[in-house]
Amino acid sequence: MVAALCAFLMAPPVRAAAPPLKIVALGDSLTAGYGLPGDAAFPARLQAALRAKGYNVTVVNAGVSGDTTTAGLDRLAWSVPDGTGGVILELGANDALRGVDPKVTKAALEKILDRLAQRRIPVLLAGMRSPRNMGPDYVKAFDAIFPALAASHQVTFYPFFLVGVATDPKLNQADGMHPNPDGVDVIVQHMLPSVEELIARAKKARAS
Repeated sequence: MVAALCAFLMAPPVRAAAPPLKIVALGDSLTAGYGLPGDAAFPARLQAALRAKGYNVTVVNAGVSGDTTTAGLDRLAWSVPDGTGGVILELGANDALRGVDPKVTKAALEKILDRLAQRRIPVLLAGMRSPRNMGPDYVKAFDAIFPALAASHQVTFYPFFLVGVATDPKLNQADGMHPNPDGVDVIVQHMLPSVEELIARAKKARAS
């Protein structure tokens, strides 16, 4: 009994498992999973892919269909609660579809990035592109927003959320705008390296 007691007292303490890193996907219908079951939406498929690679993460779906960048800014405080380790920022598609002044879009995104920086929450900024039928001047101004903000705020940058999926009928729903489950999987696979960079930044921020 004495020997057993000594062994117990000398044993190293058992460490509690670290809680999952919470990543909030803040976006519009492309994030929300318009037209899809919940387990086929981008945040759910991304979480599954990350966990398959051994990451202890939870990806929260904070997508709202129809949201513009201004609407995302308005709900930022409650969409990204305390305890969030990182944010995937996917907004802007509805701005372009509605012809919102690119200056308004850029100002809203900049405020979102500023507020998250103040909270020391790392960000992956997912770029968006304007429909080509908006005219060359609008397209040029809109498309330039995302790389400029990524550079000035030094966030992880994924240039175009729909790369490899946009305009491909096999990867989109009947409306030609929203990815189907196969399209979501393509987005996830293309974006994984950038999300892993975000996770590395988030872990560093959490440890500091």
